[in-house]
Amino acid sequence: MGEMAIVGLPMLLWEMFMSQLLPRAASLGVASLLQEMNVRKNCPFLLPRLLCIVILLSIMERFQNDDLQYVVNDYYDVNNFDNDGAFVEPEPLRATAEFDSFDSDFEEDFESSMPKTDTSAEEARNGKDIQGIPWERLNFTRDKYRETRVRQYKNYENLSASREEMGKECLQVEKGKTFYDFQFNTRLVKSTVVHFQLRNLLWATSKHNVYLVENYSVMHWSSLLRRGEEVLNVAKPVVPSLKHPGSLSQQLSRVQISTMAVKENFMVAGGFLGELIFKDLHQPGVAFCTKLTTDDNAITNAVDVYRNPSGAMRVLAANNDAQIRIFDAETFASVNRYSFDWSVNNTSISPDGKLLAVLGDSLECLIIDAQSGKVTSSLKGHLDYSFASAWHPDGHILATGNQDTSCRLWDVRNLSKSLAVLKGRMGAIRGVKFTSDGRFLAMAEPADFVHVFDTKSGYDSKCRATIEFQYFDQTRVNNVIAAAAIPFPSPGDVSLNTGKLS
Repeated sequence: MGEMAIVGLPMLLWEMFMSQLLPRAASLGVASLLQEMNVRKNCPFLLPRLLCIVILLSIMERFQNDDLQYVVNDYYDVNNFDNDGAFVEPEPLRATAEFDSFDSDFEEDFESSMPKTDTSAEEARNGKDIQGIPWERLNFTRDKYRETRVRQYKNYENLSASREEMGKECLQVEKGKTFYDFQFNTRLVKSTVVHFQLRNLLWATSKHNVYLVENYSVMHWSSLLRRGEEVLNVAKPVVPSLKHPGSLSQQLSRVQISTMAVKENFMVAGGFLGELIFKDLHQPGVAFCTKLTTDDNAITNAVDVYRNPSGAMRVLAANNDAQIRIFDAETFASVNRYSFDWSVNNTSISPDGKLLAVLGDSLECLIIDAQSGKVTSSLKGHLDYSFASAWHPDGHILATGNQDTSCRLWDVRNLSKSLAVLKGRMGAIRGVKFTSDGRFLAMAEPADFVHVFDTKSGYDSKCRATIEFQYFDQTRVNNVIAAAAIPFPSPGDVSLNTGKLS
């Protein structure tokens, strides 16, 4: 009986049952799964799945604070897969030895223990999809899906303006260069990105060390050891461990992380309600935390850790309340506060710590003196709001990413106009980053595309390599690129692709 029992259910009883479940599911974010089941109600394998959904709904309703809001959806479009074609859960990791060093051929050592959902470099060279998508089981090809996806995708815009003139400015580049060697793809990593405009929820501090947000935790994941560990948990009250006279530190209730930065063994994170958290990764607990503002729309959009020209460590936070706040990293005392006429979405400090790029809900991008807050330059050319910026290591070139689907390059020695305009494929440029040696510039769209440019070619023709990813649902992606390594997301919850620049 068991699994087959549902086939014999009277149709009316089934419809009544679904009519009760669907409203509850819609409020909890799993309606799409139930609707799919409703369409396929004659499938003989639905009863166990349905029972799981009932249990899930009961648990989710029990948590008034949305503890399980991210439990949706490790679920693939079953219309496009055979019953045995869905991805299985990764096999448990076996213990591996500690490595002091590892060269570029490390993937061979993992072949025998590779989880079934992973894709190795060798498999990719032999034709396997780098994301593990079984195209041979689908009724369309990757190219056909890409064609449809590009045609149907609608870029989010705050300001509507003609892109025709911008199109004439954009460099004509040709994709196909090989700057990036694929190493492996893994689905062992579960990243949480709850909104498509969120940025910097994924950081790589070296070729093999990645920090990412998973629900209410920040996890450190090693691509060498293939395992992760929790370094920060903000599901419960966050209590600062250090107290200093004049410090604004205070206890926080549970924080939903909106952005973060990891540098020099320090991590700083911002929250949806204007929170700021600072942690020494070598020490237990949280050193400093506070709520920066009580404004209704106070999300912390950008954070950073940097050294000023004298070498003192600073912590920076930029918020939707149109302010930038700077703190001393040792005493946590407020050092500076700068106000603007629009919400600040992104900031980036120049390599020498003297200049600060400020971008937000404005057509202009500003460069200010980091010590005084005085505006030194106003950059004009973008057609919508900006969300990303990065400095070349030499301190002369600034890259800015915008919702107008372009990345503009500016030479601070001549800011009368942008040095170059780089065009995305279909979406806003929400992540830009130079590699630590300045050789490559990577820019990421909110979905599907990451573009890598060879800076030594002058960004001209035939200097771009494009890395494409496919998505089957509305899963939001993290569009952050880290300088030392470039980890990118994949379909479903997330999968991590690692590689090296040639």
